[in-house]
Amino acid sequence: MAGTKHMPTAAKLVCAFGLGIVGWVASEQVVPLMPPETNFGYFNIVNLVLGMVCGWVVLGTRVGGGYYESVMAGLTGVSALVFWAMFFQSLNEMLRQAFERHYDGPVEAIIAIFSIAIDFGWMLIDFNLISVLVIGGMIVGIFGEWASRRWT
Repeated sequence: MAGTKHMPTAAKLVCAFGLGIVGWVASEQVVPLMPPETNFGYFNIVNLVLGMVCGWVVLGTRVGGGYYESVMAGLTGVSALVFWAMFFQSLNEMLRQAFERHYDGPVEAIIAIFSIAIDFGWMLIDFNLISVLVIGGMIVGIFGEWASRRWT
């Protein structure tokens, strides 16, 4: 139906909570992979919120077309979660370094976001973390499809 893409549904709610949980669990998997002196601050909470937003916007709008499509949508939702989490965590690190006067200008600082993201990405290549993200996304997609069929 036209206009229902923006309406709240049970599937969007299930997907939001599911990807939020995946974001939190993945954040807990990241902590031992980083250097011991790393200050994580609101790391888990930021990734939980990003997971909920990606679950609602990305995954919740794509379920309802069958279980295979929902599994693929779950992987798409997790990919969006990883992208945005890497972007925001890299932005946060760049801002921290910028306040310590590591950059000569704004362009150098913006470019640093991407180099920091690449450095973080290399640290995050871990079997357990990737397994949590892939399997979690697939399971959330299946539950989102189930909620879509059950409550529509």
